[in-house]
Amino acid sequence: MPDSVTRAAAALWEAAGSGIACPPVRSIIGESDIEAAYAVQERNTERRLAEGARLVGRKIGLTARSVQAQLGVSQPDYGMLFHDMDVANGGEVPAGRLIQPKIEAEIAFLIGRDLDDDRLTTADVLSAIAWAVPALEIVDSRVEGWNIRITDTIADNASSGLFVLGHEMRRLDAVDLLTCGMVLEGNGEPVSTGAGAACLGSPVNATLWLARVMARSGRPLRAGDIVLSGALGPMVPASPGTTYEARIEGLGSVRVGFGGEESQ
Repeated sequence: MPDSVTRAAAALWEAAGSGIACPPVRSIIGESDIEAAYAVQERNTERRLAEGARLVGRKIGLTARSVQAQLGVSQPDYGMLFHDMDVANGGEVPAGRLIQPKIEAEIAFLIGRDLDDDRLTTADVLSAIAWAVPALEIVDSRVEGWNIRITDTIADNASSGLFVLGHEMRRLDAVDLLTCGMVLEGNGEPVSTGAGAACLGSPVNATLWLARVMARSGRPLRAGDIVLSGALGPMVPASPGTTYEARIEGLGSVRVGFGGEESQ
């Protein structure tokens, strides 16, 4: 493994453990070496698994064309979801658990059968999705001040943090994944709005991209996996003492709170 990958992985690992963000790792692996960035992510994924974490799914990032343009890329990215990233619907994230959290509303899919062929079609993905549920992704960055480019975020597990799944499960034929409206509120005030089509045209499109890439990478999606399919609207900073609730048309709602400073 190249020394640059080892050093970048160590910097992000230390930042996650200490709660103190590190400088951008693109200074180590470069601004455009996507392969090196995923090697860093894989290095820390293997380390987490070796320490007993369980891989429970994937997240898809950069599903908005505008964000792709900002980072100079033309496709999404992905990160790993581990069992200890799961926060109960209606629960609270203690102050200090994350470094610089932000929050966004998404549609999550629960996969019903293995997707281990990189020649997958839309029909394969549609038939493999068992349930759709409303979700909140709490993103975080181990990089100082969210000063990230594409290699920083990929190396940093796609800037993942935590996730919250709603409890209302729907079959795909019961919800319009393209036109479903989303409203995210913070303490009852709207902070973000969007719709299914904001996610790469459709959350299914994003999931098909992910399933193919994961099959090629040797970590295919398996039955029981969770897929956070991508943001339906802009992410917003997660403020201490605030409760966020997302409502997605046809899917229901999902809610999480953030502890105030006194909770530390």
